Amino acid sequence: MRFDIFQSRADAHVRKAREYLQQANLARIEHQVAADHHAALAEMYKQRAAWLEEEISSSDTDCRPTQRPMPNLQSAEPTGRQAVLSWPTGRRLDNMQIPESA
Repeated sequence: MRFDIFQSRADAHVRKAREYLQQANLARIEHQVAADHHAALAEMYKQRAAWLEEEISSSDTDCRPTQRPMPNLQSAEPTGRQAVLSWPTGRRLDNMQIPESA
């Protein structure tokens, strides 16, 4: 008489390993998105600090605020990253009223 109790456990183990692999890949993607977001924030704060330092140094010589040029976002070189948009949790698209275009 042959017992096949180990065969079913091997299948269950493979199924569970596939689930863990899927969860790990999803977590990797989520952490990559968060890392890209934090890198963008770091760049923004770096620019802000440079602008504030410039404002402070110019205020030592001049009491009136200087006009800083607006950045040209159209000519910015792409960084190779794609934007990630998230929909607020708790809001469903089918409950929203979409205004008709004129």
